[in-house]
Parts: sequence; C-alpha cells; structure tokens
Amino acid sequence: MASPEFAKLPGFRDFPPEDFALRAHIQDAWRRVARRYGFQEYDAPPLESLDLYVEKSGEEIVGQLYNFVDKGDRPVALRPEMTPSLARMLGERSRSLSKPIRWFTMPQLFRYERAQRGRLREHFQWNVDIVGEANVAADAEVLAVAIDGLRELGLTADDFAARVSDRRLLTALLAVIGVKQAQLGAAFSVIDKIERLPEEKADHLLADQAGLDAGQIGTLRELLNGASMNELDETFGGDAAVASELERMRHYLSTLDAMGLGDFVQLDLRIVRGLAYYTGIVFELFDREGELRAICGGGRYDRLLELVGGDPHPAVGFGMGDVVLGELLADRGLVPPYARSVDYFIVPVTPDERPAALRLAHGLRDRGYSVSYGLKEQTVGKQMKTASREGARTVLVLGPEELEKGVVVARDMTSGEQREIPIAELV
Repeated sequence: MASPEFAKLPGFRDFPPEDFALRAHIQDAWRRVARRYGFQEYDAPPLESLDLYVEKSGEEIVGQLYNFVDKGDRPVALRPEMTPSLARMLGERSRSLSKPIRWFTMPQLFRYERAQRGRLREHFQWNVDIVGEANVAADAEVLAVAIDGLRELGLTADDFAARVSDRRLLTALLAVIGVKQAQLGAAFSVIDKIERLPEEKADHLLADQAGLDAGQIGTLRELLNGASMNELDETFGGDAAVASELERMRHYLSTLDAMGLGDFVQLDLRIVRGLAYYTGIVFELFDREGELRAICGGGRYDRLLELVGGDPHPAVGFGMGDVVLGELLADRGLVPPYARSVDYFIVPVTPDERPAALRLAHGLRDRGYSVSYGLKEQTVGKQMKTASREGARTVLVLGPEELEKGVVVARDMTSGEQREIPIAELV
C-alpha cells in the first residue's frame, strides 16, 4: 500500500483507465456538439495572475483559491474558472477577430473549498461562449448547445430541465413591486438563495435588506413560485420596462421552441446566478428529481471584458462541470461499461516468426488499427490468454507454415471462427 504521506489530496481524483473512460466519454460528447454548432476550441494557462480573479469577483474570492507568490514575486492562482482567462485573451486580440466569436474549451479548474457530493476541489468544465453578438438569438444558441451536450450523452427532457430567467426582467419587476435601486443588489442576493432558506428567514432578509413590506414580499413570492409569461404580462405588462423585457424573453423562448427544445426549458425567476457580472438572461440546468447540484450555469455577461481591460463586447456563455454530470449519468444507467479492447493481437508461434509479426503489427498500426502482442517469448496458450485479457477482437496467429505461405490464421474472439488471410491483404 502507498505510504499515507503520499495519499491523494482531499477533493482530487485519480483517473485510472476505467475512470478516464467516463471522462473521455463526456468530453468527446461535449466536443462533438460544440463543433456541430461551429465553435472553435481554445485553451489558456492553468496558472494566472491573482489580480485577474480579484478584479472580477472581489477580495473574498481569494479564500476559495489555490494561490501563492511565485519565484518572480508575482501573486498567482490556479484557475478557478475560465471566463476571466477568456476575457484576458480577447482583451489582447478581439479587435482582429471577426464577430461573433464562437469559442469553447474544456479546462481543469481548481477551488479550495469543502469537498462534497457533486463538488470537488478540481473538476473539468465545458465552457462555451459567444462574444460580439447582443441579439437574444445568441443567448438561445448557447443554451441549445448546453441542452444538446446532455442529449448527446443519452439524457432526455425527463431527466433534466433548463431553468431560465433574465436579470433585466427581474429588475423591472422588482421596481414595479417597490424595490429601490439602492436595494436591488440585496434583493437579488436573497432571491439567489431563497430555495435554500427557511421561509421566515428569507422574509426577514427581504424586509431588512431589501426594504419590502409584507404585501410586497407576498407579491414577490407569487412571482418566484412559477408565474407564467401570460401571468406576468397580465399583472405587470402595463409597465413599459417590464413589457420590453417580456418581449425579449418571448423571443428567446420561441427560438428554443423552434429548435425543438421547448420541453427542456422552463421560466424560473429564482435563477439569478450569484456572480455579479451577469447582465441579462441567465440559466441553470438541473436534474428533474432535484437530487443533485446544478449541472450547468451561464448567461449574458456584457461588461466582463471591460473589467479586465478589454474592449466592450456583448457576450454570453456557460460552464458545465463533469462531476455532477457523471453522477447523473450513473444514476440514470448511462455510463458505458468499461472494457479493454484492441483490434488485433498477434501471436508468433516460435521466436523465428517474431520479426514478421513485428512488421505485420507496424503495418496494421500504419493503417490505423490498434495492435498488441506479447513483449516476451511465451507459449501460444499464454499468448491467447493475454489476448483475451486485453479484449482483442481478432487474434492473428503466425507460425512457420503460415509464414511460408504468406498468410496468418485469423481467429474471431467472439465467434471462435478461424480463417486464413493473406498478409498482403492486411497491410
């Protein structure tokens, strides 16, 4: 056993082949979907200036980071998220890029926080962003990518839903209810966590921090408890600001419906997204059973590029982590069974056939096949056992007679059938 002093760090994962297979399965699906939508893949350093995150999220973020001073006396941090790195990159080069910019990436991210179900201290995340397009069609496109990323893995509308809101719409509604501009931040903060708070505690915070009386709190709760677009229009549509934001939301929802994704989407004004840089439509994806943390979250962040010194560009994007998603796939029986496999295993009968076996293996590899063979001299029986253990689909047996005839004996390891195949035909 490994020495305890070299144990895996809390909240981190090893990826032996059977676990790496699930990670690859998820990431391959993400990459396929992003490319279908015309997104280009990028990456950035895992180590960034600490100031990049402090500028975006404030000094309080430091307690959640793996940060230190490097040998050049620079305060640095392992990246906890990717959007600031994207903003930095685009701040340097966005003027030379045609708009809209459609980029995606799958970084490993690090946060020093308490490990629990669905949240570790490291994870891989799918980030998809459209930069340089203010039209609500970009918001719909990004959510469609997120939904299709889960559909690609076998999940359906029975398994998950996208809960969507709009901070501009909520701002207009809160103004009608009576929340003053100076107290909007406090109201948003309470709404963001209202599902996790006891009702009495939430009402107290709305009164104390957002300045609402009992009647206003009651009206707000009706809004947050599943008000439909029609109900919002009937009750608040007479206000010009609310009417304008409702029209934007109708366009957004109708675009997703036209894509055939309407069954995955539901309006939920409780979705605020705690990060202050979001400026418009926001969304989170949850399992229908409500047993897990959010699978994905994102929205519009039109001012973030300016925060890190870049040109002002409208932007919308999301992040989807692999930890919660892996648990959901396991719960739904959608994790593919792991099995070792190789296209061919070559069995030289005697040492004399090994040079020919090596030539054959390399020829097959040049054609794109996966090929294995024993690395030391063994009996045919032991080599066949190794072939079975490695999941070989076909075993190619090469003995003195076969070599003289220029053939191999090919055994199908599933059916057990055997036939001779000319070596020239294989390579």
